[in-house]
Amino acid sequence: MADRVFNFSPGPATLPYEVLLKAGKDVVNFQETGIGLIEMSHRSKEFIAVTDETEANLRDLMSIPDNYKVLFLQGGASTQFFMIPMNLLGAGKKASYLNTGTWSKKAIKEAQLFGEVEVPYSSEETGFKRVPQPGEYTVAENSEYLYYVSNNTIYGTQFPKAPETEKMLVSDMSSDILSRPVDVSKHGLIFAGAQKNLGPAGVTIVIIREDLLVRTPANTPTMLAYKTHADKGSMFNTPPCFAIYVVGEVLKWLKQLGGVTVIEKMNIEKANLLYNAIDASDYYRGHAEKESRSLMNIPFTLPSKELEAKFIAEATARGLNGLKGHRSIGGCRASIYNAFPQEGVVKLVEFMKEFEAKNPIA
Repeated sequence: MADRVFNFSPGPATLPYEVLLKAGKDVVNFQETGIGLIEMSHRSKEFIAVTDETEANLRDLMSIPDNYKVLFLQGGASTQFFMIPMNLLGAGKKASYLNTGTWSKKAIKEAQLFGEVEVPYSSEETGFKRVPQPGEYTVAENSEYLYYVSNNTIYGTQFPKAPETEKMLVSDMSSDILSRPVDVSKHGLIFAGAQKNLGPAGVTIVIIREDLLVRTPANTPTMLAYKTHADKGSMFNTPPCFAIYVVGEVLKWLKQLGGVTVIEKMNIEKANLLYNAIDASDYYRGHAEKESRSLMNIPFTLPSKELEAKFIAEATARGLNGLKGHRSIGGCRASIYNAFPQEGVVKLVEFMKEFEAKNPIA
């Protein structure tokens, strides 16, 4: 691994090295069948076994109840912004959305095409530096569901736990799925794009309670109805085979580590290393308020844009890649998803201390 850098990119993000090695082999010759994975029929017994095992491992790791369907869909997480209200809302109905960042704003915009949307909480005016605490908002009684983004990649905020409400929860968990335990039964639907914590871009995981499948309006296009894909085991059309396969390999890797509770402990340790370094000096300043800090994405600034540019350039030269912050807030950002090694965080903290010593503020 001497030639590999530490990849702090927010997505597509770093994957377990052993998964990459196995995928490289299977792309050429899958399980000694003499045919490469990406040229194999999605209806072959070999690939059906891949999808079955991937679903079984996801169910095991997340303790998904039997009355939920697991779907492997295309279109990215952004397609779910309109598929959810298209299937679950309908004209004349209302849904509630918590506005905690860019991706919730996009979801709100799409949902407004299908029904009434109320936003009982927004942190936009204060730069999306926090998520709400229990009791800070009230959900309308006639809301069909409460939508929230569990982790906000751009602003580095994360819900410490699911919102407390009697309403059905719908959650975008694209950037922190499987990073900590989640009570699936509190949610009607959970979705996640794969390219941050699960695998490569190309597949979106949807976990949906079975009774919701019949709520879809009759005029919904066939491909955009959840029931279409649930009824056909995600095989209504050719699925993103390679992406599903890699997700399956990542799930095996996670199970071998010890599962979600083990990776949560590792994630907390990694994040604390970096947050402690930020908090130890006024030179670096985190974006998110402490009570809302993310374990996955840590944005921070330096005393000037010039120093930030120099910091990013010198870090890249050291093999610390992908630290440039999102264009909407600038600064720096370290994304340290499940597969990101602790060694990389240690190296970053060492570099931060060295950089501050060599580049003092006048």
